[in-house]
Amino acid sequence: MHPPLTLHKHPMCAEIIEQFQKCHIEHPIAKFFGECTDLKIKLDRCFREEKALKRKANFEESKKLKEQLRALRKENATSSGQ
Repeated sequence: MHPPLTLHKHPMCAEIIEQFQKCHIEHPIAKFFGECTDLKIKLDRCFREEKALKRKANFEESKKLKEQLRALRKENATSSGQ
């Protein structure tokens, strides 16, 4: 199962989403017998890759925020110690 196929939420996978939706429209019966399976596999891979990139970006952002917090704490410790 895949997440909702909204283009604005998955810009990396927009082209594959459009192809997959087109395949389902063009093959309303054959889609149940594997006609669009290759596109489904590509879409799943794209979603996994997109998720991994988001996770990495979140990790980097979190790392920066922790560094800023450390710097603020150090600054506050030195100012209150005076």
